[in-house]
Amino acid sequence: MGKTHRVLVASLAVLGSVASSCGSDAKDTAATTAATSTPAATATAASNTASATTVPTMTGTITVFAASSLTEAFTEMGAAFEKANPGAKVIFSFGGSGDLVTQIGQGAPADVFASADDSNMTKLVEAGNASGTPTVVAKNSLEIITEAGNPKGIATLADLATPDLVVVLCATTAPCGKLAALVLKTAGVTVVPKSLEDKVKGVVTKVTMGEADAGIVFATDVQAAGSKATGVAIPAEQNAVTNYSLVVTKQATNTTTASAFIASVASPAGQAILAKYGFLAP
Repeated sequence: MGKTHRVLVASLAVLGSVASSCGSDAKDTAATTAATSTPAATATAASNTASATTVPTMTGTITVFAASSLTEAFTEMGAAFEKANPGAKVIFSFGGSGDLVTQIGQGAPADVFASADDSNMTKLVEAGNASGTPTVVAKNSLEIITEAGNPKGIATLADLATPDLVVVLCATTAPCGKLAALVLKTAGVTVVPKSLEDKVKGVVTKVTMGEADAGIVFATDVQAAGSKATGVAIPAEQNAVTNYSLVVTKQATNTTTASAFIASVASPAGQAILAKYGFLAP
């Protein structure tokens, strides 16, 4: 083989080697490109895009008219809602459900109504003062409340009929009074109360201040009183259960935030707060 021919063969061999190398690089590049286009990589990119989206929060002030037995739970609920929505503010007006319905009917500026029973919520709805369908968020039952340590040794509903015992009850315009009357009737007990309070907190105050020996309130109110009072359970066959429901009022000026507040109460986080204060699941 001549010298020139050998050089040509060597040159072709080198070119073949280079071409093979380039082909390998091209395959590697294609493989790398495919690897970076996996579903995981695509999901990461989508996640990064989504994280750049701002989640809107509620703003403005809402006024919530709520049953007085919700005082402690809703105070915490309002603080949690405001923390989650820095632009929002929740103002509460606590009272007897019947009185609150009357106030709303007379034009009181409420965005949300929270009732401690079905009848007062029905009254609000039938009067045309509700917007949308009420949402049941909790249940509650009754309990006898006594002074701390139960010095009179009250054990049953029948004991409340003792002549020298000072007993206070809610007026029948309030859910606690309506239910107490039902419970006493079921138990066949007649009680002559020293006074009738327009809201459940009035009964709690008179008992814890020593102005009364006992009363009938919601179980959650006994729990809220803490060491200032002692509770005496009422047997299930004599007791009564009530629903707590919320609705946006017809005259609400901030329906978006009002609806969001109701949703927060019905959410798992809201339900956890209600359970913390002794309310039963809806």
